[in-house]
Amino acid sequence: MTNLFPSSNQRRGFFKRLLTLAGASAAVPAAAQAQPVGDLRFLPSYARAQNYKSLKQSSYDRTGGNADRWPIKPGETFEVFKSDTPGVISHIWFTIAAQGNYHLKELVLRIYWDGNSKPSVETPIGDFFGLNLADYVIYESAYLACSPGKSLNCYFSMPYKRSARITVTNEGKQPVNAFYSNIDYMNAAVPADAMYFHAQYRQAAPAKPTSMDWKNNSDANKLVNLDGKDNYVFTEARGRGHLMGVTLGVWQNQEFWFGEGDDMIFIDDETKPAITGTGLEDYFLGSWDWGGRDNARAFSHMMYGAQFIQSAERTGGRYLCYRWHGDNPVTFTRYLKHTIEHGHANHRADNYYSCCYWYQSEPFTDFPALPPVDDRIPRMKAVGGPGGVQPA
Repeated sequence: MTNLFPSSNQRRGFFKRLLTLAGASAAVPAAAQAQPVGDLRFLPSYARAQNYKSLKQSSYDRTGGNADRWPIKPGETFEVFKSDTPGVISHIWFTIAAQGNYHLKELVLRIYWDGNSKPSVETPIGDFFGLNLADYVIYESAYLACSPGKSLNCYFSMPYKRSARITVTNEGKQPVNAFYSNIDYMNAAVPADAMYFHAQYRQAAPAKPTSMDWKNNSDANKLVNLDGKDNYVFTEARGRGHLMGVTLGVWQNQEFWFGEGDDMIFIDDETKPAITGTGLEDYFLGSWDWGGRDNARAFSHMMYGAQFIQSAERTGGRYLCYRWHGDNPVTFTRYLKHTIEHGHANHRADNYYSCCYWYQSEPFTDFPALPPVDDRIPRMKAVGGPGGVQPA
């Protein structure tokens, strides 16, 4: 007769076999185990269902012809984008045919979020796209690029909760014959914690030097700068947000290497920097003068670059560079001031032209007034003294 009630020894044997099987199952590599139903984490986001509507606003010819462009007269402000529903701008593309030689400095880009009268982006259009010295330079980075044919591209994501508006103002004296625009965006609700994109232009032409010793770009000139009060300022903002990076153009008014200026970032404390770097060339993730006077080489990578170098370390020398913090955006909860020395302890008087990019919780900020358009044109300045451009 079959025993329907196993003995204690039989029960112990059963549980022993069960535990052995469980251990063997745990030893199977995770990749070989079946994915739980509905678990699609192994899929890239673009292979999953999307919950937005893809749209574009462009300068296409509304009559059906091939005049896919807008003219912009001197003094005219032209609206190139407008949306009155929540969404995200994902890509901006411009290309420009203009009579003015300095249209990259004369055209001003402004972006307004959620109906605010104050812009969150205000910068000459060239500086916004990393062309801070008013000439086109071909390069590619994670967020900005300039392609052959003078096409300008931006891939910063720009969410807005109610509305968005983009304008271009021609502050030059010559007309823009053709302004081509393609702006890709999505209609979709955005998360409550989405931040507003900001970009601000600054310049110092020339920067005010603390010394007449422009050759000794080192501790040899005995200069010390711990509080950063005379530093070049990329931007200053209040509220909560995070810094994404900068573009910078430098025009040398003096001989010798212009770098060694330490980056200093003030975060929530206006009295002392929370972050201090080791020199301008290091902040832009190059090194050793980017090759020096005779061997400097331009470079452009996804997160950093010096995409243009001409007449290195000479009076009249020109540099373009950029640095992105996409790997580790610099966060602030109340206050941000991003600065850099112009030469060691601010001892040089070169021209700096920059655009700074960040996100913050408020959809606007108070920008200082843009310099007059003629003052924005890059050119050497008379700074006097040995080693510099002499006054006329």
